[in-house]
Amino acid sequence: MTNTHQQLVDTKRWVIKIGSALLTRAGEGLDLERVKWLSGEIAKLRAQGKEIVLVTSGSVAAGMQQLGWNKRPHALHLLQSAASVGQMGLIQAYASACKQHDIHTAQILLTHADLSDRSRYLNARSTLSSLLELNVLPVVNENDTIATEEIRFGDNDTLAAMTANLVEADVLVILTDQNGLFESDPRQNPKAKLINTSAANNSELDAMAGESKGELGRGGMATKLLAARRAARSGAATVILSGKQADNLQRLSNGETVGTLLWADNEPMTARQQWLVGHLKPNGYITLDEGAVDVVRQQGKSILSVGIKQVQGQFTRGELVICHDLSGHEVARGLVNYNADEARKIMGRVSNDIEAILGYVDEPELIHRDNLVITG
Repeated sequence: MTNTHQQLVDTKRWVIKIGSALLTRAGEGLDLERVKWLSGEIAKLRAQGKEIVLVTSGSVAAGMQQLGWNKRPHALHLLQSAASVGQMGLIQAYASACKQHDIHTAQILLTHADLSDRSRYLNARSTLSSLLELNVLPVVNENDTIATEEIRFGDNDTLAAMTANLVEADVLVILTDQNGLFESDPRQNPKAKLINTSAANNSELDAMAGESKGELGRGGMATKLLAARRAARSGAATVILSGKQADNLQRLSNGETVGTLLWADNEPMTARQQWLVGHLKPNGYITLDEGAVDVVRQQGKSILSVGIKQVQGQFTRGELVICHDLSGHEVARGLVNYNADEARKIMGRVSNDIEAILGYVDEPELIHRDNLVITG
């Protein structure tokens, strides 16, 4: 687990995320000079033997400029329209700038539905792995042109973290317009102290992270902290770094103390566990009794119907549910073997009673341990 900047020197696979605040000039569209700078820095990192995946914002902002809009619209269809217009120019800018360094680029557009579906998740994982093997730079963006409120990631910090999980990156670098995470908002407190390093799951960081103040971006320090915690699931360290200082990526690669390093302080999850816990929108909730909680936490066993106290929501077989203890705290997430109505009928009953109650039995477990990940 990387917990000092010096240890970043030997890391190989980086996911770099750049946001709208850096990529665009307010009301003036894409900052092409910034795109050229980033392409040059990526070329230097690749020359040092690092594999890079780029997660970029900017399609909506670029489209707004081309359409002559000064304020980000709220209507989903207008956001999708702006994204579809801006995506062309955004990718063309990267392709042109990277070509100057003999770097081939590939566009990857994702929605949360792509990563929620197991087969599409594996396909995305295989494609990204193949592109890296071919020495191609994947340029990843949320597919804003078709994403709806139900499936959108909500911000590209989250998308970057899930991409880091997807490719099993060593480091997630989030480029922003701030020098890193401060103990308080430096825009309000000029004497605020920069946090150099911390464990990603340090609860004291929550009070230090603020929301986005910008018109173009959706993320703030709070989403960057959440992204760091998501990235930590696969063992990746996260660095929140200013993209305004030209040499910061090189300094980071050389092991210098720049930005805020949030290191993974948990055991990495397996790829399947990462996929399970990566679902952002569960389909239902199940309350476990004390015995079931102990069995899951201490022994990692399956969840049986006898240990269920309450079922909430409407879900079908194979969908994701969150399991709570009697106090309402999250214990685990998993894929259910029975739908919500069936789960209500068999809750509190032993597995041998399932066939008599339902008229059939698919599995003796409500959630098999292979489809279960402990989260709390």
